[in-house]
Amino acid sequence: MKPVPSRLTAAASAVILGVTLAACGSDYPLGPEQEAAARNADSKLQGAITGAGSSAQGPAMEAWRAAFATVNPRAQVQYSPDGSGAGRGALLAGAVTFAGSDAYLSDEELAESTEACGSGGAFNIPAYVSPISIAFNLPGITELNLDAAAIAKIFRGEITVWNDPEIASQNPGVDLPGTRIAPVSRSDDSGTTENFTDYLHAVVPEIWTDEPDGTWPGNIGGENSKGNSGVVSTVSGTEGAVTYADDSAVGPPLGRVNLRVGSEYVPVSAEAAAAAVDLASMVPGRPDYDMSLELDRTTTAPGAYPLVLVSYHIYCTSYENEQSAEVAKAFGEYAVSEEGQQEAAEAAKSAPLSAELSRRAMQSIAGITVAKS
Repeated sequence: MKPVPSRLTAAASAVILGVTLAACGSDYPLGPEQEAAARNADSKLQGAITGAGSSAQGPAMEAWRAAFATVNPRAQVQYSPDGSGAGRGALLAGAVTFAGSDAYLSDEELAESTEACGSGGAFNIPAYVSPISIAFNLPGITELNLDAAAIAKIFRGEITVWNDPEIASQNPGVDLPGTRIAPVSRSDDSGTTENFTDYLHAVVPEIWTDEPDGTWPGNIGGENSKGNSGVVSTVSGTEGAVTYADDSAVGPPLGRVNLRVGSEYVPVSAEAAAAAVDLASMVPGRPDYDMSLELDRTTTAPGAYPLVLVSYHIYCTSYENEQSAEVAKAFGEYAVSEEGQQEAAEAAKSAPLSAELSRRAMQSIAGITVAKS
């Protein structure tokens, strides 16, 4: 990787500060038994890498870091969950070794990445798959059936009460209150927002006319909060509120929406998210080692939940520091391995990558090199 420019952006400086503060904590967060195992490990891997980005990946990242540390006690991986946009910006500024992002690098960002990563630029690897829940706060109601049209109208402020006929018709027998709906969106540049708006724009473009974006449309009102934890906290404290968030962040007292797909309503689950990802294709026109996925949001396949988030690890194709390159490769390969994916599933209710996606991801990461001086 090229040396970090002397004049970093404010966002990149904030990331570095966050990572530095994170480094003050324990390197062995699993406990004394795991720490002892790490101390006795014979791994010769050493060095430190930093990452920043997706807050959705937070619980999975903590599990990956902890497990990685038990067998690589001389290697350190730090991660600051500042949001996908911040993570991509930090990588492009040369402020971090890798980024976590709920959206792959755009063509423009890929071109820009050569400044920090050398002529080969950066590449995207799917590492974390999770459904995005539509979560709501209605005491006594734990689930509702909704189609994309109703969801879009709710978040655009066109459906304003919970007993609206469009909601009631999809939920016969449910005693819906006349409580006002309070939509809550993300205030930060968020891959979760980009995936959510991509789904709505693909399925009901006549209602959701705004182009998909990581920033919430400025022409739509409502409350907002930062990060998955922020929106979930706001909705948890506001009766009638509703938001979209990584499913791993959603728990009681919130209910979840079953999504209309074809002729059925599909509940949120890791299995349903994995079924949707299996239908994805690679984004055309990119190098073979780049694994950006094009999701079929309009699928009607039974059991698929297309409101899914595929979160990426974004690495440079080469690094100037050999230790950084080796630690990045080892950590990246572990995260997408069968073992790493199971760790994430247990920690964050995510959907493990298929065996084929895992194999291809490990092959791509293994191609990271040390830049020639």
